[in-house]
Amino acid sequence: MAAPPAERSFDVIVVGAGIIGSCAAHAAASRGASVLLLERFDLLHQRGSSHGESRTTRPTYTRPQYPPMVRLAHRLWHDAERDAGYTVLTPTPHLDLGPRDAPAFVAAIANGGATELAPAGDASRPAWAGAFRVPEGWAAATSGPAGVIKATKAMAMFQTLAAKMGAVVRDRTEVVDVARQEGNTIVVKTASGEEFHGGKCIITVGAWASKLVKSVTGADLPVQPVHTLVCYWRVKPGHEEELTTEAGFPTFATYGEPGFYGTPSMEYPGLIKVCRNGGPPCDPDGRDWATGTGAGGIAEIVARWIDEFMPGVVDTAGGPVLRQPCMCCMTPDEDFVIDFLGGEEFGKDVVIGAGFSGHGFKMGPAVGKILAELALDGESGTAAEAGLELEHYLIGRFEGNPMGNATSH
Repeated sequence: MAAPPAERSFDVIVVGAGIIGSCAAHAAASRGASVLLLERFDLLHQRGSSHGESRTTRPTYTRPQYPPMVRLAHRLWHDAERDAGYTVLTPTPHLDLGPRDAPAFVAAIANGGATELAPAGDASRPAWAGAFRVPEGWAAATSGPAGVIKATKAMAMFQTLAAKMGAVVRDRTEVVDVARQEGNTIVVKTASGEEFHGGKCIITVGAWASKLVKSVTGADLPVQPVHTLVCYWRVKPGHEEELTTEAGFPTFATYGEPGFYGTPSMEYPGLIKVCRNGGPPCDPDGRDWATGTGAGGIAEIVARWIDEFMPGVVDTAGGPVLRQPCMCCMTPDEDFVIDFLGGEEFGKDVVIGAGFSGHGFKMGPAVGKILAELALDGESGTAAEAGLELEHYLIGRFEGNPMGNATSH
């Protein structure tokens, strides 16, 4: 068989150019590897989980394996900003609210090194604290490093940096198969009939991960896409400035079922982003883009939370001013999948990152670097140096235990 043309042969092929794939391509290219980054849709499209105006970053997690990854990611965010010459992360405080004795809230505060908010009248209490109503029996705590990440801009930054390092970036290229050719070559086949050859392959296709893995290996990867709704609400007159990043207003989140979160007024002047976690299961190839907008839907649930927790500063009359659909890709235990696809066919030559469960964007640079090192080296020195134990994220945790790590949370 004739060797493929040089422009179709690469050290690493990354399938999926969301934030995780873009970071992985950048990390591999920064090592001097020849890299191909393939995207099924247009670059920076709005059909997956990485688009939009903003994502939050915070150190508070109920599970102790995540704060070290957040800290690693913060360093890598700043490194990339330095190389790009512009910023995508705006630092802010972070505020967590939850029932004072709830185990999840207590664990998150401890793991993230948060400090309980000073009581009313205390000179150290921040001015923005009055925007929140803390129910009886609840507590509020602040932490950092935290902030707001410009999501689409961040994705574009890593794609641009990867391209500057020599990576080839191709969109409108749907991958339909990944297979091993005789020898050590991984062949990536597209819907148009093209074939690309790589020494290694990294799969980061988000909501399409289960479908592609099923097609390639026949195995069931327990990653379920859910439809969620990003809502922007009008700030009540007279409070527009105090809820901005310039005024030091925090990102915020609550603990409970469901959980809620928000960002300062930043991307749309006079509006503030407040959302609930999760949503109904969906098929990424057959979505109802209006889910959650009607009576009893996601927007109405968020409005009730605002009326209870931020009644003086956010207006819920008439519902959210802007609604933007998105997807989260959930595992049963809400832990990531970072692993080799494995088996006799692929061994350590195909790596997968999936199931980021609505909280992976902030850690994109860290996960991308780990995936690149797993592909190129068979192990991640960065994870080891940062004290990250990757066994939490192995596919094998679901064998004989469909809930994975959830039983130990």
